[in-house]
Amino acid sequence: MFPYIVRQGDTLLRIARRFEVNAASIIAANPRLDPDRPLLPGLLLSVPVQSAAVYCVQPGDTILTLAERFALPVHRLTAANPQLDPKALVPGQLLTVPGGGSGRIVDARAEYGEAELLRDIEALCSEYPFLHVETIGKSVLGKPITAIRIGEGPRKVHINAAMHANEWITAPLLMSFIEDFARAVSLGDRLCGSDMRELARRTTAWFVPLVNPDGAELVQEGLRRDHPLCAELLRMNGESERFRRWKANARGVDLNDQFPAFWEEEVRRRDADGPGPRDFPGAAPLTEPEALALAELTRRERFDLVVALHSQGREIYWNYRGYEPPESEAIARRLGRASGYMPVKLSGSDAGYKDWFIYEFRKPGFTVEVGSGVNPLPLESFPDLYDEVRPLLTAAVEAAANRPG
Repeated sequence: MFPYIVRQGDTLLRIARRFEVNAASIIAANPRLDPDRPLLPGLLLSVPVQSAAVYCVQPGDTILTLAERFALPVHRLTAANPQLDPKALVPGQLLTVPGGGSGRIVDARAEYGEAELLRDIEALCSEYPFLHVETIGKSVLGKPITAIRIGEGPRKVHINAAMHANEWITAPLLMSFIEDFARAVSLGDRLCGSDMRELARRTTAWFVPLVNPDGAELVQEGLRRDHPLCAELLRMNGESERFRRWKANARGVDLNDQFPAFWEEEVRRRDADGPGPRDFPGAAPLTEPEALALAELTRRERFDLVVALHSQGREIYWNYRGYEPPESEAIARRLGRASGYMPVKLSGSDAGYKDWFIYEFRKPGFTVEVGSGVNPLPLESFPDLYDEVRPLLTAAVEAAANRPG
């Protein structure tokens, strides 16, 4: 057993991932632990380290040489040793050397929020220096909203994810695609039959993997008593401390009802009493910093095609009030063939990001409802979901590259 003190942001799955063990084994080793309640920082847990070795640091060791020796990415070695200063290894220190794993940078075996996103972006940029990263805005609580760019071609495509808090699984799905895209560009490989180096030459792809970091944190970690908006969030959530079904941002605004495309119609349709877990469009369009950041990036770059990843339903929405260009339906069918999802001509919905993009720019925009079930979708479904999403997103980049000038 390994004694572990719970830190802010820890969940059972995150701890299990760090030590390469099953969450059920942590529960079994801590019989008084309630798996349905958030972990309290400072709690001492016994972690059954089943597939890890212990290494004693030797003179001359560095984190890079050890990562190479044990065939591990640096971020996995540092994640397994959170008390370690990787820039100042001391001979005699004992390190946990995790086993197993996929060898990938993006690891979707546990909740995926701001910490995981920033860690993976740092690792990806180290591995693939041609990636461009910038902060396009801040959330209500000041978390960065990060955009990643691959390629410098004339056609521009944008894909975003995790606009709804309980749909956060779309963030690691998009990050996994970014990793595969970058690797294929670096090695000159194909992805789903497409020459990604050639696509990077013909397109500029912008990704925003986590539009709603505050909401994702609520869903994944629950409401902390020291949360700056604790009282307001409890009131909006009917005094319930369970936030797994929460869709909105930290002010109780549904970000995908925030865009200026017949916003007043959406307000009447929703008829929401006020801020809450879902369906409140806000006091006006683009009042929320997360939606505003996405709109400003879109206006700045004037994309040729956009995709917004949501869950769930295994559907592709491609139209908006007849403002979509003629090729939108054909592109939707192409995305459907790639993924097995059903293209749907939608009505009775306004003020979404896809709606606004089509309305303002008259270019192809798509909302993709990933998977099927109840949000948040279970992490066990991630490999199957990614098998569906990877070819769909590759086809979307291809479609952008092939749009006429």
